[in-house]
Amino acid sequence: MSRRFITIAVTLVVALTFILFMSTFTVRFSESAVVTTFSRADADSVVSDAGLGFKWPYPIQSVKVYDTRGRLLRTQSETQQTADDRQIVVEAFLTWRVANPLLFYQRFGGAGSEEREHYRAAENTITSLLRSAMSEVGRFRMSELFAPAGDSRLPELEDRVLARLAGDAGAAGDGFRLADYGVEALTVGINQIVLPEETTARVFERMKASRERLAAEAASAGRSDADTIRFRAEAAAERIRSFATRRAEQIRVQGDTEAARWQARLAEAPELAVFDAQLQFLRDLYAKRTTIIIPTTQPGMSILSPAALEAAAQSGRIPPFDRAESAAGEEGS
Repeated sequence: MSRRFITIAVTLVVALTFILFMSTFTVRFSESAVVTTFSRADADSVVSDAGLGFKWPYPIQSVKVYDTRGRLLRTQSETQQTADDRQIVVEAFLTWRVANPLLFYQRFGGAGSEEREHYRAAENTITSLLRSAMSEVGRFRMSELFAPAGDSRLPELEDRVLARLAGDAGAAGDGFRLADYGVEALTVGINQIVLPEETTARVFERMKASRERLAAEAASAGRSDADTIRFRAEAAAERIRSFATRRAEQIRVQGDTEAARWQARLAEAPELAVFDAQLQFLRDLYAKRTTIIIPTTQPGMSILSPAALEAAAQSGRIPPFDRAESAAGEEGS
């Protein structure tokens, strides 16, 4: 009896647990739930308060729980045409969230029984709308999008795409808004803007031609500057040579004047010239550090004879050049 009672009790507990599992659901603070009755839902079917909820077991009622936090969607690179008829390749991204769970379920609930299938269907629709909204690129010139950070109109393009997805007044519309699908667009960003390969090649050719033109202009300017510098240097060198020539001529004239004066004095006193020549001879001779024995009778040596030195000391006259003159000087004295 006790064993049967235990079996019945366990069976009841299991059945009660199963019924509770089938009749309850949990909603987190970052989620919203849609409770459907025979796959139908209305405004009263949305549960946004976090906590434990109750429902009739399946198949009477079922629950679809949607995460209302932001989700990221990236688009593939697509070619767009700018206002100046240039082709560019744009890659964008979008952050979105489920803003109206009931409308979201009504739009995408038919994609499958799982919430992930609803998200997948929503992303396909959002991608299509984002591609359509990217036609806003046609309002901008390529130079405006490729301008430096401070002058680029890229943020304005992102704002226009976001406004078009939201269906704001003044934005170009195509009859659909994300709000019509229970979705809210949070941000739109441009990941990358590049040029197609053929456009890039043409741009590189233009850049190359521009750089070659600038290089030619720089080379021409360099040659012009070099010619100017060379002309100035030659003019300065000519002035220096002219000044040096004039100065040398002045020095030569001054030297000739000084030489003429000393030559006149030497003409008045020939013995002074002979004495100077003898001194220069001795300087040249002893500068070589050579020991030579030469008689005082040799030309240039008479100045060293004792008689000549004594005569010069007594008379105060310049010693004669040779010994004969020295002897004559001694007799005259």
